[in-house]
Amino acid sequence: MGTVQGVGFRPFVYRIAVRHALSGFVRNLGDAGVEIEVEGDADAVASFLAALRDEAPPLAAIEGLEVEGLPPTGTAEFSILPSLDGGEGTGTIPPDVATCPACATDIADPESRYHGYWATSCTDCGPRFTVIEGLPYDRPRTAFREFPMCSRCRQEYVNPLDRRYHAQTIACPTCGPRLRFLAEGRELSGNPIWHAQEALLAGKLVAVKGLGGTHLACDATREESVAELRRRLARPGQPCAIMAREDQVEGFAGPSAEEWALLRSPRRPIVVLSLRPGYLAPGVAPGLHTVGTMLPYTGLHHLLFRDLEFPLVMTSANFPGRPMLIENERILAELFGVADAFLLHERRIVARCDDSVVRIAAGAPIFLRRSRGWVPEPIPLDLGEEPLLALGGDLNVTLAVYVRGKAFLSQHIGNTEHLDTLEFLRTSLDHLLRLVGVPIPRVIACDLHPRFATTRLARDLGEAIPVQHHVAHVAGLAAEHGVEELVGIAADGYGYGYEGQPWGGEVIVWRRGT
Repeated sequence: MGTVQGVGFRPFVYRIAVRHALSGFVRNLGDAGVEIEVEGDADAVASFLAALRDEAPPLAAIEGLEVEGLPPTGTAEFSILPSLDGGEGTGTIPPDVATCPACATDIADPESRYHGYWATSCTDCGPRFTVIEGLPYDRPRTAFREFPMCSRCRQEYVNPLDRRYHAQTIACPTCGPRLRFLAEGRELSGNPIWHAQEALLAGKLVAVKGLGGTHLACDATREESVAELRRRLARPGQPCAIMAREDQVEGFAGPSAEEWALLRSPRRPIVVLSLRPGYLAPGVAPGLHTVGTMLPYTGLHHLLFRDLEFPLVMTSANFPGRPMLIENERILAELFGVADAFLLHERRIVARCDDSVVRIAAGAPIFLRRSRGWVPEPIPLDLGEEPLLALGGDLNVTLAVYVRGKAFLSQHIGNTEHLDTLEFLRTSLDHLLRLVGVPIPRVIACDLHPRFATTRLARDLGEAIPVQHHVAHVAGLAAEHGVEELVGIAADGYGYGYEGQPWGGEVIVWRRGT
């Protein structure tokens, strides 16, 4: 049990089994777990079990290991078997992971067959949550099923010594999804990355379809471009996120060691940094002394920044309160007149996912938005055996599904005052339930406010358990930090009271179980 699918775990098991001269098999289970059977010398089996824990891939996390003896079968080889369907969620699907250094090197290497390819990935990196439709994690259950492997990708996929061995997202310029660049109503021939760079150099606004949605990008040092972006997106004051290469960050911010560690981590969130004035356009973060910053986290971003000598505004290309755009047709239709040009790709986004936003306080990270890079990692909780569902309030909604000691949180959903956000909530719920392997739970927590859309949805789906708004916030803090008792201050605005009265904020004494 644990995070053992989508992280190169089966190839890892194969290699250490062969190293210890063991026969048997490994296969994915439909509950996101893995089944391993090994046969051989007792000392070799013991060494294998030790290596299983001590040498696991960097993205793997073994949370439970059940070992039992079996009669020998006389199997001569070790193999990776086809996955099994079914089962109730005990394992964890990994979140999307930033391009690893090895793949970034492949993209930049003129001798590599992955040179210049935007969707390069391996077992240690690339899309996971945003492309997975269901379990077990195999290519036919991902968006990559639409891109059959070419012969060279197939050779790497079946080679136990290759780091792309059984990498479900393997793709190359021959067989993988391609980029397109469109401007002035037509698709341009040639290199889409070069066209996008030229448009950005000219001060244009470019819609960039990425990992979990679409960003609107422009030169972050050019005030007229930033002002035009704000006007077209109807965002007069909300701070914009910046994407920059490492060598560009020092020009506008001075990250601490902890902030650099977050920026460079495989999760690659937006990190709120202290702003050094004078380099970025004033309109990037008007009236603020901080700026949200992220490093390139996909092959597309690495290619885009290869010849750009300025940071980019990289803000979600959606209107306030609406979900991120993920379908090419809707991107072109809804951003007509907003974006001057479009850098799109052919890979379907199964689950849209906003960038996570984190800040460091007193040396520790604090989430302002927990989404890409963390979702769907669970938070450990002990709430019994029955599955539970929590639907949140009405603003900045995030779902949670509790299954046997784990609370699986969804990506950032947004504000449920819009119909398309409610539709996004329903599709996100269905997706999350598929990943954890349970139907809609019988008991559903919701806000106490009777008119919230999430409250009505809870009543439609099952047994609704209303929870007072500010109490829920404080309970969330207790769960996140694993404490049994605390005094919490919830001051986020309107909270519907137990007697129907409004509370702008409350001080709450929390004791678990009371």
